[in-house]
Amino acid sequence: MTNLLEVKRAGFAYRGQEVLNDVSLAFQRGEVVTFLGPNGSGKTTLLKIMLGILQPKTGTVLFEGRALKTIPRRDFARQVAYVPQIHRESFAYKVEEVVLMGRMPYQSFFSAYSRKDRDIAAASMDRLDILDLRDRPYTEISGGERQLTLIARALAQGAGVFIMDEPVNGLDYGNQMRLLSGIKGLAAEGLTFIITTHFPDHALMTADRAILFKDGAVIADGPPAQTITREAIFALYRIDVNVVSMNDSGKVCMRVWAN
Repeated sequence: MTNLLEVKRAGFAYRGQEVLNDVSLAFQRGEVVTFLGPNGSGKTTLLKIMLGILQPKTGTVLFEGRALKTIPRRDFARQVAYVPQIHRESFAYKVEEVVLMGRMPYQSFFSAYSRKDRDIAAASMDRLDILDLRDRPYTEISGGERQLTLIARALAQGAGVFIMDEPVNGLDYGNQMRLLSGIKGLAAEGLTFIITTHFPDHALMTADRAILFKDGAVIADGPPAQTITREAIFALYRIDVNVVSMNDSGKVCMRVWAN
């Protein structure tokens, strides 16, 4: 079976300083994968390489068995979407207008949005339960609603793969949980999510797989319940935690406080 997305022996350096070293990973359709690691560990650099924003100094990236650099950007943009950290729009576009931007890879330069485009945008908002926000200014909704709007834009784009860089950054706890719930629901429909995070608990709650990065290398890759351990968290963040089982709710990380 061909991997959906594959990184083969990727390496990268900024100004002579190595930030990724011989990283090889493969991703399958319908997975929720989290990247965990401290700042500077190579997570975001790898995302940019997987999106084609950066070219690896060594190695290659394949999408559905094809070298990424051989795939036309418009074709790739129809299948893989980037959802950035919380996005602050300068102009008061309506939520519907932001979601419709996902249809741009299908537009010619001067064409207007069609009824089909608007129907797809409405269906995308409805899947995330934000259709009632369609006429609200994007600048006036909550951080969590903005992130859901950006995911709806990616759905309207027709993407099956969502690459997200710290999507809960800046969100309050309630909006974090709503966003993670939305991701789990879409993954159950067969969509793929690759997400960077600083929150081990979120990986334990949401992900099928956790990949741990340190100093530009992968130090663990597997189910979160196996990879997110007390020892692994200490290796990444130099902080002591207990990873506690919570009945049927999975596991959570709890800080160990000295007496």
